[in-house]
Formats: sequence, structure tokens, C-alpha cells
Amino acid sequence: MENFISCDWGTSAFRLKLIEAGTQNVLAEVKTQDGIAAAYASWKNNETTDRSSFYLDILSAHIKTLETQYGQSLENITIVISGMASSSIGMLELPYKELPFKTDGSDLLMHTVEPGNNFKHKILMVSGVRSANDVMRGEETILAGCNANNGDKETIFILPGTHSKHVTVKNGIVQEFKTYMTGEIFDLLSGKSILSASVQKSESVVNENEIDPNFIKGVTEGAATNLLNSIFHVRTNQLFQQMNKQENYHYLSGLLIGAELKDILKTNYSSVILVSTGSLYQLYAKALQAIGINNVQYQNADLALICGQSIIVEQYK
Repeated sequence: MENFISCDWGTSAFRLKLIEAGTQNVLAEVKTQDGIAAAYASWKNNETTDRSSFYLDILSAHIKTLETQYGQSLENITIVISGMASSSIGMLELPYKELPFKTDGSDLLMHTVEPGNNFKHKILMVSGVRSANDVMRGEETILAGCNANNGDKETIFILPGTHSKHVTVKNGIVQEFKTYMTGEIFDLLSGKSILSASVQKSESVVNENEIDPNFIKGVTEGAATNLLNSIFHVRTNQLFQQMNKQENYHYLSGLLIGAELKDILKTNYSSVILVSTGSLYQLYAKALQAIGINNVQYQNADLALICGQSIIVEQYK
């Protein structure tokens, strides 16, 4: 199988990687804040250009950066795009695949864009998935790379993020999923609500040995109380000088993550698989431990995405 270009185009971030197909090694990489939301806003300010062409121009510029890093032309190499590029504000809108769907990626909805005079790459664009009242775009590709067939035992996959996903899998089939707006609510509360005067972002790097104890306090309270009441304690913590602003920042983070994870305590999953990277992995791993969920396995989300896209390239070769 030939090398391919992996594109993870989210709402607020853009990642492009040249992947060595046989090993799934990353040969070159570009990361920017040119997410779909920013790309769409730019296009709306200049609608003289066709929308698809506008997005392809963005891709072309980043591919040139990859070529500079790699030292060779990447012309004609296939690109796999996952994420929000297939949304209503993306390069082109694709319908959602409806539940249930197979976790091996074999029945995902795909759209192929053939190479043209101005863009000499075949594009395989992966669409998202929907239930009766929920949607995901991007996570379906990550699940395809997780080897998520656990037989007839019910497993939950937790994918933290701005809009965290909890995905229930049985017999290699996604049965249901739920979205939790944890990251977005945290940004709103800490940046724009009355609580913003009571918190201050900590710039310290999060690792398993440096989790603030106030984060754990927030997790346990968030999992045991009504969130609409407990978030007000962020304000009273400062008013009563019980926590400084940085400690309060960690406490608020813990409250929201604890509130997200509390539903898992009401279920009887055979295993819980945390699919994440970096600081989010450390926070969620500690939070799950704090509320007594210890049968947690881990998968690297970045590697799973590449693996999922590799499977898709092979299937649609």
C-alpha cells in the first residue's frame, strides 16, 4: 500500500500528516489553528470563490509545507479527511451514517473527490454518524482504529474533548453514543460567566504526578451533586478564601469532568476504554480512578486515527 496523507480537520484545529502506510509512521506533520470554523468564516468574508475550491486552497498550502519537510513532491498521493470537513460548514456536506455501524469502518459513508487540474490528489472524505438525537464527526474514524470488537461484552469508549463522546460497543457494533459538552462549557464558564473572575488558568504541564488535589475534589463533588448548584461553589470558594484562583480553575475542571463521568457509575460495562492523548488523558484517567472506576484500558487517539484512516485507504483502494 502506498503512503497517504492523513487530514484531521476539526472545528478549531487542523492536522495534516504524511503517513508511511506499511508502518503507520508519521513522516511529516503540520498542526495549525485553521479549523473548519475559521475556514468557514474566512470563506464567508470572501464568497467570490467556490467553497470547495477555497478549502482545497487551504489544503494545498499545508501540503506544500509537508513537501518542504519531507523534501519530495507529494503530488498524486491520496488524502483521507476525517472530522468537520464533511459538515454543514465544511468543504462539502455529507449525510450522516445512521446507527448502528460497524467499528471496523467497513460501512462508514465515504465520498471520493477525484484529482483535478488545480488539485492533484484523490480525496477520501469520511462522513459522520448520527443517532436519533446525537451526532459525531471524526470519532467514527478513531473507533475504526481501536480494534473495538470485544465480543458480546458491552464496552464503553470515552473520547474526551470539547464535545466528549461516550460510545457503547457490543459485538463490534456501535449501539449508542452520547455527547457531553464538557470542554465547551468549561471555556464558557471560565471565560465569560460570573465565575471567570474567580478562576485563573494554570500554565503548568499536567502529568500524573502533578494533578492538583482540587481537581480531584471537584471530580468527586461533580459526580455526587447537582452541577447547577456545585458550580456556584467556584464563586464562594474565592469569596470565602477557601481556594485561590488557580486552585479554583482546577476545581471547576474537575466538577465538569466528574459530572460527565457520573453516568458510567449507573451502568455495568465489562470494560471502559479511554481514547485520548496528553493532558486530557491524564485528567480523565485520574478522574475515573477518583470515582472508583478502575477497569480502565487506554488507547492513543492520535495513533487510532491513523490506524482507522489506514484501514479506510485499504478498503477503498
